Amino acid sequence: MRHVRHLSQVAPQYTIEAEVVKSRHCNSGYKIGDKFIMDVDGNFISKLCPKRMCVYLISQLAIPVALINERLSEGLDPKQFHFMHYVRCPDVGVDCSGYGEVMLRVQVVSRQLK
Repeated sequence: MRHVRHLSQVAPQYTIEAEVVKSRHCNSGYKIGDKFIMDVDGNFISKLCPKRMCVYLISQLAIPVALINERLSEGLDPKQFHFMHYVRCPDVGVDCSGYGEVMLRVQVVSRQLK
């Protein structure tokens, strides 16, 4: 209960942003600079995300979101997680007979509370 209580107190202060930093021949059309915006529980804020959501790319966000969520529930700085700052779609790319490839940079952004 302590974890849930602490997370509920700090959750409104942060947003998770996953920005496309590499995109080559992406079947979904993602371009460098596209952003996926989520709350700290991993819920996409759809009006702030690309219209098309690729299950293969999006599924790669499960671990970094869980790491950020756990750090928040422990009262730690959510921006200081050590692993998974970058994730890639599992497609091997056109050079290896795949469709394409996309890489996201995952970061925690402080919200301006009004």
